[in-house]
This record gives sequence, C-alpha cells and structure tokens, in this order.
Amino acid sequence: QVVVVESGGGLVQPGGSLRLSCAASGRTVSTLTMAWFRQAPGKDREFVAAMKRSGGTSYDVDSVKGRFTVSRDNGKNTVYLRMSSLEPEDTAVYYCAAGIGNPITSSLRVESTYDYWGQGTQVTVSS
Repeated sequence: QVVVVESGGGLVQPGGSLRLSCAASGRTVSTLTMAWFRQAPGKDREFVAAMKRSGGTSYDVDSVKGRFTVSRDNGKNTVYLRMSSLEPEDTAVYYCAAGIGNPITSSLRVESTYDYWGQGTQVTVSS
C-alpha cells in the first residue's frame, strides 16, 4: 500500500512562488511514476506535471508554460512541484498521484495511470 500526502499549499499573491511537497510511504518514489494534477472550482481535474521512474519529466505545456518544475528527493522519499510566476488561474486544489506502472509518456496525463492519490492541497493566487 502506498500513501501520498501533499503539503505546501496556501495563499500567494500573483507573481509569487510556492513549492508543493508530496511525501510517499510504502514504496520509494524512484520506483513509482509520480504526478501532479489540479482541480479548479467548477472544472474537471487536469494534468499538470509528472516524473517517471527514470527521472524524466513531462508537463502540460499550455497550463504550465515553463513556470512549474517537478523534482524528486529520493532520500526524503518526496516529490516536489515548484511553481513560480503564479497567476489567479492557477488557483486550484493540487493533487499528488502515484502509479506502480511504467507508462509511456502519452499516458502520464491520464488519471487511470495512477493507483494512489493524496487528499490535495489548496493553492489560492490572489491579491
């Protein structure tokens, strides 16, 4: 059983930065496919970024626009999402997800790829 827990959300002004953390237990993150999704009020949950077991990364180009970076600390068994130049449109609940498979790149944005989900952390971008 894998458990993932997000933290680091909060209120930030437009243009600001935040770093979200996703701590995993039950399996090391280097043996998992890890991803970040988000769900804004009234909208469907959408893919943001992912990291493969190999350390390769994938981003939703349209929403992220080079502002977000996903990274991994194997020693802390934690995956991070560094977000900068935040915009009000980034306001959402951010979810961490973990998959035990080794999917192809095009499947990284598919929710069914992931077996375990966190409860989410709220990010609000507002002045």
